Amino acid sequence: MEEQPEITISTVDLAALELQIEKSNLPHDLVAALEDELARATIVKSKDMPTNVVMIGSQVTFKILASQKIFTKTLCFAHDIAKYDDSISIFAPIGSALLGLRTGQCIKWQTQQGLQSVEIIDVKQI
Repeated sequence: MEEQPEITISTVDLAALELQIEKSNLPHDLVAALEDELARATIVKSKDMPTNVVMIGSQVTFKILASQKIFTKTLCFAHDIAKYDDSISIFAPIGSALLGLRTGQCIKWQTQQGLQSVEIIDVKQI
């Protein structure tokens, strides 16, 4: 498999994700994919997170390379979906792919439509 880009996750996001995974009834393949991402991440204190890295609560603009479609979404937990007009769950396949990426990075991620390539265009901490 092609090497995935480096990702950075805050200690706060990691702890929250681990708690949500424990409490959830998510499909095994989704949990396994998310745990694989977390295992390869560089973990840093929240105060040391670069501002251009996607975190839970970030508003991220990204492009699906195959279609060239651009989306702006706020990455959040499922229980916070109603808080944002543009929400996307961390547990959606594309949501999991976005976490920890920085502006300019691309990642390939398996979706229901097959393997997709996503490029991060912009990240805003809201």
